Amino acid sequence: MWRSTWRSAGALLCLIATLSFSAHAQLFGNSYGDDKYTPRMGQDGKDVIWIPTGNDLVRNMLEMAKVGSSDLVYDLGAGDGKIAIAAAREFGATSVGIEFNGEMAALAKRNAERAGVGKRVQIIHGDIFKEDFSQASVVTMYLLPELNLKLRPTLLKMKPGTRLVSHAFDMGDWEPDQTIREPGTAYLWIVPAEVGGYWQLDRVDGEKARLYLVQRYQKVGGTLMIGKRNLPLMNPHLEGNQLTFSFIDRKQVYRTVQLIIKDGNAKGEEKGHGILNEVTGRRVN
Repeated sequence: MWRSTWRSAGALLCLIATLSFSAHAQLFGNSYGDDKYTPRMGQDGKDVIWIPTGNDLVRNMLEMAKVGSSDLVYDLGAGDGKIAIAAAREFGATSVGIEFNGEMAALAKRNAERAGVGKRVQIIHGDIFKEDFSQASVVTMYLLPELNLKLRPTLLKMKPGTRLVSHAFDMGDWEPDQTIREPGTAYLWIVPAEVGGYWQLDRVDGEKARLYLVQRYQKVGGTLMIGKRNLPLMNPHLEGNQLTFSFIDRKQVYRTVQLIIKDGNAKGEEKGHGILNEVTGRRVN
C-alpha cells in the first residue's frame, strides 16, 4: 500500500514535471537522452520513478549547500547525471553520481563528456545502499521518504559538517537546517558532531568548568557549572563540529564560548566585553 501510494504520487509528480520542464528540456546545454538511450519521464527505477529535477532548482540546491571547487559531491540516484554535471560545470566541484539503472548510468557518463566535465565527474553503476560515499562533503538526493529514512543512520555517521540536500522529501523528525520553496522544495541538513554528555573545560570565566550537553540531532541544550555556580546555556548552537553557547559571568557580563569539537576534544575561545581567552577541553563521560 505504501509503495503503491507513492507510485500514485509519483505519477502526479511526473505529470507536473512534464508540464514544468517541457520548456527546460536541456541538461545545462544537453538533452536528457541521446541516440543511444532516451529515458522516459516517470519510468520505473529501483524503488523510485525517474523525474528530473529542474535546472533552476538544481542550481539553488547546490548554492544552498555552498558547493565550491574544494567539494566532493555525491548524487544518490544520479539519473542522467544532471546534478553531478552541474556541480562540476557550474560550481567547479568534483562529483560522483551513483545510478542503479545501467543504461541511465551510461547516458550520464556520455552527458558528462558532452558537457566537458568528464574528468571531474564519475558515474558509478551501483546501489546507493551498497556503495561507499562516506568521503563526500556534499550529498544530494531526490528519493522517496522511506528511502531517506533508511539512509538516515548512514548519513548521520558522516563527517560532521557534511551538507545534505534533498529535493522534495525530508528526513522525518530530523529537522532541516534550511528550506527553500521556490522554484521547488529542497531541504538542507548539516551533519552534526556528537556532543551530548559531560565535558571538562580548562578555563571559563577564569575557572575550570564542567559542561553538560543534551543533544537531538543538531539541537543542543544544557548547563555550565563554574565552581558552585550552575548556569543555563544561552543560545546554544551546533553546526557540524562548531559549538557556540553563551552565559552570564560572575560580574553579570554576557560571554560567548565558541568551540571546535574533534575526536573527543574541544578547542576554541571565550569572548565578552573586551575579554578574549583560549578555551580547551575534553569529553569526560
